[in-house]
Amino acid sequence: TLIIFVSLPLDTNNRNFLSFEHLFHNHDHLKNFNSCLQLISIVMATSNGSCLKVPDIHDNTTIGGGVQDVYGEDRATEDQSVTPWNVSVASGYALLRDPHFNKGLAFTEKERDAHYLRGLLPPTVICQETQVNKMIQNIRQYEVPLQKYIAMMDLQERNERLFYRLLIDHVEELLPIVYTPTVGEACQKYGSIFMRPQGLYISLKEKGRILEVLRNWPEKNVQVIVVTDGERILGLGDLGCHGMGIPVGKLSLYTALGGVRPSSCLPITIDVGTNNEKLLGEELYIGLKHRRATGQEYAELIDEFMTAAKQNYGEKLLIQFEDFANHNAFDLLERYRSTHLVFNDDIQGTASVVLAGIVSALNLVGGNLGDHRFLFFGAGEAGTGIASLIALEISKRTNSPLDEVRKNIWLVDSKGLIVSSRKESLQHFKKPWAHEHEPVEKLVDAVNQIKPTVLIGTSGHGKTFTQEVVEAMASNNEKPIILALSNPTTQSECTAEEAYNWTKGRAIFASGSPFPSVEYDGKVFMPGQSNNAYIFPGFGLGLIMSGTIRVHDDLLLAASEALASQVTQEHYDKGLIYPPFTNIRKISANIAALVAAKAYELGLATRLPQPKNMLNFAESCMYTPTYRNYR
Repeated sequence: TLIIFVSLPLDTNNRNFLSFEHLFHNHDHLKNFNSCLQLISIVMATSNGSCLKVPDIHDNTTIGGGVQDVYGEDRATEDQSVTPWNVSVASGYALLRDPHFNKGLAFTEKERDAHYLRGLLPPTVICQETQVNKMIQNIRQYEVPLQKYIAMMDLQERNERLFYRLLIDHVEELLPIVYTPTVGEACQKYGSIFMRPQGLYISLKEKGRILEVLRNWPEKNVQVIVVTDGERILGLGDLGCHGMGIPVGKLSLYTALGGVRPSSCLPITIDVGTNNEKLLGEELYIGLKHRRATGQEYAELIDEFMTAAKQNYGEKLLIQFEDFANHNAFDLLERYRSTHLVFNDDIQGTASVVLAGIVSALNLVGGNLGDHRFLFFGAGEAGTGIASLIALEISKRTNSPLDEVRKNIWLVDSKGLIVSSRKESLQHFKKPWAHEHEPVEKLVDAVNQIKPTVLIGTSGHGKTFTQEVVEAMASNNEKPIILALSNPTTQSECTAEEAYNWTKGRAIFASGSPFPSVEYDGKVFMPGQSNNAYIFPGFGLGLIMSGTIRVHDDLLLAASEALASQVTQEHYDKGLIYPPFTNIRKISANIAALVAAKAYELGLATRLPQPKNMLNFAESCMYTPTYRNYR
């Protein structure tokens, strides 16, 4: 074993310690120094001769339910410097190409000397705030949303902290760019805009070697994986490997909105082929060009992935299933919820955010939750997931059996109203919603016969809440609650303008994708957005910071309660049932605190001792993308 002790005093220009790359440059017998770095115990001598041990790599301090402080950032206060470690000290040209540490023109004069940046940057020094102002002006110059998306993804690959600072400071403007609706178009055109890989691609070619593939990822302290197989991307169908835009976008929001450290996030696409004939014949398609694997071959690949992920990253790894087709989504959630920390945003996240909106809407329409009658157009993951959580909440509030509560919740699928006479042919997740009633094929007839107070669209088909349907809702209710939740905007069941005009301004409306304000009869209505981004970032943070090992339905109810509590009278006066996204980090902190508290109450949390002030602890765990000073 070779142990080298090196004395590196500060020079007269206070340029800090020389890097080892420069110290041993051109010495043949030390050409492989970097490859031996992990075998060497290094002691640096300060200018006064006292020894300083470098702690950043070896310290095992953790925060936030097990986040290892690899870079020494959590222990350092804002005015203290940190070392930009990346196996070795990043410096020079390599530092400018490392998105984790690159600050562009914000490197100070001292940092430019210490890290060999002289001449590699123009001489001016600007602050992060100026960089943010410059970038938002640049992005606003693009007229096409997809161009803005490409610019944002390019920034994320160049300067990670500036990307998140920009997204946080302009969240309402940029959220529709990095997430729905623009991310849908990005996925459709992913092959043509693909520049560099983001995340991991696990295909059938890697079967039997998935653990090895996971170990290829450079970050070793992953706490959140968002994974898709690309079979049901938003309302756009099977996009195969091009669905990677969804995990990348979701994890950007985990960091920006929920404060989960970006190094803890891993987007993954599992590629088993695609049944999209257009993609199979497309030259620029980046995935496997054959039809989808199914059955045992598919199940074995997923099972190997789930086992390898848990083995590599531990029991408290959160795995979020995203945009799996109905026939797999329910089965995967049921199969792994008792053995892994898993969460399906399409089923559970959507349900939680919609329940919060309905609870908020009660302040505008009056009555109790159990007094209302619900009709869903769409009986897939989202529809049945929302229905189940609403039923659970009503059951808890009224102490009524679930079977009794479900009688006020009706679903319409592609074949019409789900009724008892269809039960034998129904998929298993639809059967609890099959009630005694004569068959009804058309949605408008279902509205007229069931007379719902709440109409919820999760069909993935645009323009299905026709004028006839909306006017029927208005004729049965003084203030009809209409939620057109399908994404992206083109798939929304109706627009905000249509909902307000056809109900003569009486609708309480929210949608999955954003719509502009609407003026009707001299009054301006602000349509709400029932966006999952309200829930999953804070929900994930709550699980991580408490070290929760399983997701319980009561945690979803806690998240709904926390979100609904953030709606104020000022918001109600504008017709809003969700708070504005400008306060999203505060909202996420409150959701995380309540979810974590419920996890401790249920005995699912492993981080001990339990924090005394959960909200303060949640806020302290949140990543902030302010530039750090480098030694």
